[in-house]
Amino acid sequence: MCIRDRFRISGEPYVSHPIAVANILSTLHMDVDSLSAAILHDVIEDCGIPKNIIEKRFNKQVANLVDGVSKLDKLDITPGTEEHSENFQKMILAMAKDIRVIVVKLADRLHNMRTLKHVNRDKQLRIAKETLEIYAPLAHRIGMNLVYRELEELSFKAIFPRRYEILLSVLKKNRVGQKGILKKIKKTLERKLVDSGIPAYVEGREKHVYSIYRKMKENHRHFDEITDVSAFKIIVDNVDNCYRGLGVIHNIFKPIEGRFKDYISIPKSNGYQSIHSGVMGLEGKPIEIQIKTEEMNQMAEDGIAAHWLYKSNKNEETNTQKRARRWVAGLLEMRGSFESPKDFIDSVKTDLLPSEIYVFTPEGEIIEMTAGSTAIDFAYTVHTDIGNHCRACRINRKLAPLSVPLESGQTIEILRDEFPQTSPAWLNFAVTSRARSSIRHYLGSLKASEARKLGKKLLDQSLGTQNIKLGHLKEERLTEALNTIGVKNLNRLLEEIGLGKRVGNIVAKQLKGILNSNKKEGSKKEVALEITGTEGMVVNYATCCRPIPGDAVIGHFTSGGLVVHQERCKNILSAREDPEKCFPVNWNEELNREFSTEIKILTLDQPGLLASLASSITNSNINIESVNTLLIEPEQAEFIFSLQIGDRDHLAHLIRKLKNIKNVISVQRIHDHEMRAARTLH
Repeated sequence: MCIRDRFRISGEPYVSHPIAVANILSTLHMDVDSLSAAILHDVIEDCGIPKNIIEKRFNKQVANLVDGVSKLDKLDITPGTEEHSENFQKMILAMAKDIRVIVVKLADRLHNMRTLKHVNRDKQLRIAKETLEIYAPLAHRIGMNLVYRELEELSFKAIFPRRYEILLSVLKKNRVGQKGILKKIKKTLERKLVDSGIPAYVEGREKHVYSIYRKMKENHRHFDEITDVSAFKIIVDNVDNCYRGLGVIHNIFKPIEGRFKDYISIPKSNGYQSIHSGVMGLEGKPIEIQIKTEEMNQMAEDGIAAHWLYKSNKNEETNTQKRARRWVAGLLEMRGSFESPKDFIDSVKTDLLPSEIYVFTPEGEIIEMTAGSTAIDFAYTVHTDIGNHCRACRINRKLAPLSVPLESGQTIEILRDEFPQTSPAWLNFAVTSRARSSIRHYLGSLKASEARKLGKKLLDQSLGTQNIKLGHLKEERLTEALNTIGVKNLNRLLEEIGLGKRVGNIVAKQLKGILNSNKKEGSKKEVALEITGTEGMVVNYATCCRPIPGDAVIGHFTSGGLVVHQERCKNILSAREDPEKCFPVNWNEELNREFSTEIKILTLDQPGLLASLASSITNSNINIESVNTLLIEPEQAEFIFSLQIGDRDHLAHLIRKLKNIKNVISVQRIHDHEMRAARTLH
């Protein structure tokens, strides 16, 4: 009644929309509750009818579904909008409560796409892009192939109408030319299968316009170069006849190498099952053959919306529904591992349209992975702890880099260390959202731990200038002081100091004032923080001046922690007098690492000189990170070596050694960017 006098932009009564949505769901064999929710999906938002009224008139299930769909309608998940990522998370939460919510929403979106021509062009583009990036992949991910394909086609038609019409006309011409051949192939298949005692029916179909367009675009091919635009689907009565039918087909047509896939034994991530085989058809035209049972076909078309998924017995779930639930549950589990909603949605998009590979554990267990996955992804897929402790891998019993993309059929063995080995560099080649979220989570916790250690050092030394010792403060007074400063606990305060969010000197003065420490003792001279080189990610060494042990250094507070500069560094001059930005530091006597530095060598240009220089450096137990060369004059060359070195003494010894090499004119250390860029004068 509330929408009786309302009309759509197309001029149709508004009631036609919910009826159309319900009709779409009925073709998908959805349950009664879903159909009811489809008819009522706008009444909460548009008519102001409360949820409890729907529950009284229908039932709790219908009320929850209508409420869930209404909340999704309010969400702006258009890519690029400010709240896009957060709203996408809310959609995932709604799916977790009842996955039928997204099925109803997809049917709603499908009808809106079918009537998209009635809205203005800007709105068409916005809705079509949103559908292509979010809703179509979601439909694919939960196995609703028919909805997925139609959403893609309609989105493509709306975004690129001219391209769509051209491709459609070309396909129609191709259809006329291929009609006789396709009919002959179909009859041949049907006859041979019947003769072999395999009850089956054969369907011929063309590839969808958008899938052809995507293949043309990705492979940079003309339409005439896309040969497999036709496919045949063979429906048999049981799984055994799927494999028997495959043998019959390969006896008729020659199979194409590398075009066979068994999705029955190893289903796709969305539950899809079928045997695919590319064969050479009549007149040398390649065609694709799919063999599946009626149940597999139904599941391929409707996915989790298939009619047997919502039986009275709630424990009866198909593999497709279980996979969908596991996927949604996995998204919920990992969403807390991301620093921002944007990182979350970027990661999810990787999983929306997966192309799978299948690899084996050393014990022979099959693991399904996203195409392009590496050994790191594999390790985290097996278990998070295995990923964190991974140090190397064997692929087919041979040692291989962790960054190498895996291929189907490979056996992967992860070599583990006793202690975690997680590296930030892994984010450069980890593909799966699970691996990336686990790496970020571990690095985040590691950084927090390192920040607390550094923060304690800084605060202890700052408190020393105020004649206060942290360990001597009573718990009650410390708690009171922390509350006044505005932090939950001491660990949080130390972490913020270590990350540079708070300055140790200022915190020390705050604590002194809060604790009413009115002692007359004079302030002690500020003590320098000792750098050991093992502080981790919260202590960094400036790349502009590249300090090494033995250099006079100073610490500069940034948002990421403490950055160590040479005192002579020009980039730090303006900040040196500000105690809130800088802190005195010096080197610890026991250092456990090497440091990067650069040297500039001017030489006479002679054959083999570079080899002599490199040999001399490596013989001094110094690693060469990189080398750049420049021909200054016809007879002179300049070399810039980036080195890993222990300290200034080590570097001084090397410079003396290099100066003794024949044809070397000068050797000097590079202290800043200006010196690096300037030509050496002689």
